[in-house]
Amino acid sequence: MKFLAVVWLAAAAMGGYLPDAAAQAATVKPAAGEELRAVYATSVEVAEGKRIAEASCARCHGANGISATKGVPHLAAQRAAYLDLQLRAYQYSARVQGAMTGIVKYLSDDALVKVAAYYASLEPPRPAAAPAKPAAGKADPVQAGKTAAASCGACHGETGVSATPGMPSLVALDPKYPVAAVNAYKSGQRKNDMMKPLVAALHDETANNIALFYALQKPVKAQTPAPGDQAAGKTAASAGCAACHGDRGVSGNPATPSLAGQDAEYLVAALRAYKDGSRKDESMKDPATALDEKAMKNIAAYFAAQQPQPLNVRRPLTTAEWTERCDRCHGANGNSTDPLMPRLAAQRAEWLEQVLQAYRTGARKSTAMAAMSAMMSEADVKELAAHYSRQAARAVTYLILPSEGKKRDK
Repeated sequence: MKFLAVVWLAAAAMGGYLPDAAAQAATVKPAAGEELRAVYATSVEVAEGKRIAEASCARCHGANGISATKGVPHLAAQRAAYLDLQLRAYQYSARVQGAMTGIVKYLSDDALVKVAAYYASLEPPRPAAAPAKPAAGKADPVQAGKTAAASCGACHGETGVSATPGMPSLVALDPKYPVAAVNAYKSGQRKNDMMKPLVAALHDETANNIALFYALQKPVKAQTPAPGDQAAGKTAASAGCAACHGDRGVSGNPATPSLAGQDAEYLVAALRAYKDGSRKDESMKDPATALDEKAMKNIAAYFAAQQPQPLNVRRPLTTAEWTERCDRCHGANGNSTDPLMPRLAAQRAEWLEQVLQAYRTGARKSTAMAAMSAMMSEADVKELAAHYSRQAARAVTYLILPSEGKKRDK
């Protein structure tokens, strides 16, 4: 079933606007008034585009623009202006892919317009079949982390804020640091008779979820005493700790823990362990060795009194939240009504994965897509690609409407 999208095609109405998804083709943007030529090609031009496509494109993209080759996208019913821009991008090396570049470099701009118009005129591909047994919905990693962290609350506090002297707070730490600590306990690099059996059977995903849960909690100082001279501790910390752990104990390095608001007794115990060698870290051994017991307590008191700061850690989006964002540009269920924005619905899943990875690595250029894809996990990429591959594709018809002035004249 086709639906109708009505657009203004006058150059003044479009204003030469190119959505960011087509930004990589901006250097080969057609002349003013030409960017939408493929959208309203004549039937004669479409027929000529079919002849060219059958000779140059069908071997890879299929006889009717329906690809049967892994890693090669469907072209049937793709948006005409978008196809034209991408073909020009290959032709002028704004996009580079050996097979495509070799084919399009011998085609004129006029031929590219006709090929784009032909593929846009075809019936869309069928959506990919849903799995026989639907996969369980993606679990919320924060909720999963909260559930798994319930067994940690007795020592570290329900939200990771310690109320037990000698037990570290787990808030205000970049998730990478607690995960690394868990792995160190597992391997025996960090010695703790209580922690080792607790983390021995902890899966990596569970450790990541717990760390994420704590990272998203409100940063609060440990609810424990901190005996010591804070002023003397500040002087000592500025000389020996600030370079790595940050001013006031707020670290800017995920591998180095923030110390602000940390339990003082735990900090002293950690310094003793570094000093006697029971805890291994070459960067900490020399600074700790130079400290006596009084200096350790003073430094711990200073850091414990500092306010921990919120982290720049985002709550992961669900697949439904991701698709809501993607649909803003690519249309409901991936059916774009913008002639310059590609349709995602019923596209090959592995192709969509490949494209998202290209934006993540910078192999394909788009400010908006780079920012969007950079926040996606590998699981997000796979689930989004699978989602759009299963959506019903819709063809679009674009009509040329008279300007408002001409309407009034009539």
